[in-house]
Parts: sequence; C-alpha cells; structure tokens
Amino acid sequence: MRNSLQNFTNKQKVTVYTAIKFEDETLGDAMDRILIIDDDSDLCDLLCDYLGSEGFEVRAVNDGLLGLEQAVSGLQELVVLDVMLPGINGFEVLRRIRAVSKIPVLMLTARGEDVDRIVGLEIGADDYLPKPFNPRELVARIRAVLRRAESQLPVQVQASVPAESGKVIVGDVELITVSRTVLLSGQKVDMTTVEFAILEALLRQAGQVVSRDDLVKQALGRNLTAYDRSIDVHVSSLRKKLGQRKEDPERIKTIRNIGYLYSIEA
Repeated sequence: MRNSLQNFTNKQKVTVYTAIKFEDETLGDAMDRILIIDDDSDLCDLLCDYLGSEGFEVRAVNDGLLGLEQAVSGLQELVVLDVMLPGINGFEVLRRIRAVSKIPVLMLTARGEDVDRIVGLEIGADDYLPKPFNPRELVARIRAVLRRAESQLPVQVQASVPAESGKVIVGDVELITVSRTVLLSGQKVDMTTVEFAILEALLRQAGQVVSRDDLVKQALGRNLTAYDRSIDVHVSSLRKKLGQRKEDPERIKTIRNIGYLYSIEA
C-alpha cells in the first residue's frame, strides 16, 4: 500500500515529516522506527518515502535541538543524523545523545570530508555515509546497524571459549555478553555498540590476528570497502578507553596490511 506523507509545523515553526506505511495484518510485525535529522527538506521527503516503502516507520525533523529531543525520547530505534545543521551541528547533537543514550546513530557527511567521519565515529556514531548516496546503500547500512544493535548473540566462538560462556575475561578486561558490559579492573567502561562488538571479537580470539575484513563483517555487519577506515577509528577509540598496561602497554596491536591482535600478557 502506498505510503501517506503528512507535513505539519510545530510551535517552533520546524517542519516535521512522518511517513507511515500501513502494516500488513498478515505479518503483524512492528516496523523499525527511524528518525532523520537533516535540514534538507527535499532529502527528508525522499528518504521518508523511500524508507517507508522499505518497511520502516520514519520521522524527520529539520532542526538539531528538536531532533535531539526526539532521539532521546525512547520512541526511536535508529537516528540518521546530518553533520551540517543550523543552530547546533550534528556533532553536538551526537555528543548530547551519547551523554544519555546508546541509540544507534548513522551520520551523513559531505563526500571527501574524512575529518567529519573520524570525529563522528570518535564521538560515538555507529556508522557513516557520505553524501550524495544511493538510498539502497542507506537502507543496507540501517539494517546492518539495527541487526547489530538488536542482536544479543556473541560473535563466532572460538574453541578456547565455551559457547555457553556469558563472559570473556582476558587479563584485566572482563566482557559480559548478556548485559553488554565491559569491566576494566572491575570498573565499568562505556562502549558503543560497535566498540563492544569489536572488543568481543578480539577478546574471543586473543593472541590471534583478526583481519580487518572479519572485524568489519562482525562489528559493522557489512563487507569492507576500499578506503573504508571506520574500523580503524573504532579500534583507536577502544585503545583510548582501555588505556595501557604496565608490562605490555599495547593491548591491541596493529598487524600491518592484515588486521588487529589483542595481545595476552605473559
């Protein structure tokens, strides 16, 4: 059934778009709720229509503060956030979101702006997509991020770690899969969904090299593409959060042209 697109204006004269795709009674599955924060009204129209046709319930706002309010309301399941916004920019919106929420965030950046992508990922974005983009790629990335966020299953378990194990302990780091918690010397360390997935993959194969290809598939839910450095930014953030050790300072070693290795202290 064709989506209905409703436009209305709130008290702040900010246009909000809601795309509603009527649910098929034979399916009975709730639709994933997507929030778009972008000041490009034409793009919002396009995305509301396209994402609605792909089975999402979409709400779009053109203002950073209003978008922030919606993002932390608990009513959305994923945020598509543009970097360039009037008032407060996308980075500041993301910082404020991350202060109170772990809702998945996919950032839209200007093509070629590597700094924007790196900053966004370091602040806590789950993924990014440069403009202009193919709507089909956006859908694929949204679904990959949602699968990652919704899944409570651990990544592929190695023989050294029992499949039923709800914890992975390597040295002073303890990862608890059920509660999605990471402890460093007994103290909780806040992790994004992607950082948690990367750390779990590395800890379960501690002492072994994990390729960048495998990390991208396990943590980002997609294949590695040329010039994609997002996984490296996430690993860099992990290193900062875990800090160094006394005996062997470098926890996560870079294996040039291959991937990463979480080292085991002798």
